Amino acid sequence: MAAAPRVRKAHRPVDDQTRAAIQDAARDGKRSRNSIAREFKVAGETVSRICAEAGITFDRTKTEAAVRAHAIDLAEERLLLAKMMVVEVQEQLDILNAPYMVWSFGGMDGEIHSHLLDSAPMTERNTALRSAGIAFDKATRMVEKSDTGLEQAVGVLDTIADGFRAAAEKYRSETPTDAPE
Repeated sequence: MAAAPRVRKAHRPVDDQTRAAIQDAARDGKRSRNSIAREFKVAGETVSRICAEAGITFDRTKTEAAVRAHAIDLAEERLLLAKMMVVEVQEQLDILNAPYMVWSFGGMDGEIHSHLLDSAPMTERNTALRSAGIAFDKATRMVEKSDTGLEQAVGVLDTIADGFRAAAEKYRSETPTDAPE
């Protein structure tokens, strides 16, 4: 089924008195196009069109600066979040190599037994490494979106990569191989 053609809504005409008031408001340079549009209850593009007819333009430098500042703030927040994720991943990977307590429950009497292992069991290690990989991927994507802080971003990625290398080496050294001799 074909989509219905888009019908553009007709604009109500702006009388000469309102047109002149909009142009005067724009000339003083103290208000934005959108604030003038709200004041006169017209669309922003109507204000732009009326002002353009009179050769009036809006100074967008403040808006551009605000948008740039906001983008920088967002980039900084992404880097901080990426760093927090890296710290959390490192803590979780460190737990894998520390003594690890496991519990078992059972028996007719509901006995609870604990065993202290040298390191986390394989299922826990695999789960933690999978989670660390996801966190690494997310942190990398956040840093890739950043336009600023390239050195910080590279530092974060290097730290994550070093952590993965160390975890992989430890994992390999503790994992028996099934290779025939």
